[in-house]
Amino acid sequence: MNPSYRPRNKRRVSKHGFRTRMESRWGRATLSRRRKKGRKQLTVSIGSKHGSR
Repeated sequence: MNPSYRPRNKRRVSKHGFRTRMESRWGRATLSRRRKKGRKQLTVSIGSKHGSR
């Protein structure tokens, strides 16, 4: 059997990234809820290969 989860950063960002959230009404609502809750990180972000964010 193949593993069921094969992570891809490009796909992760394109589905759950900030720009994608901003495109739809419900995505903006999601960001709004997370801001209201006080989340430090609103959406997924991929760190660089060299240690800095």
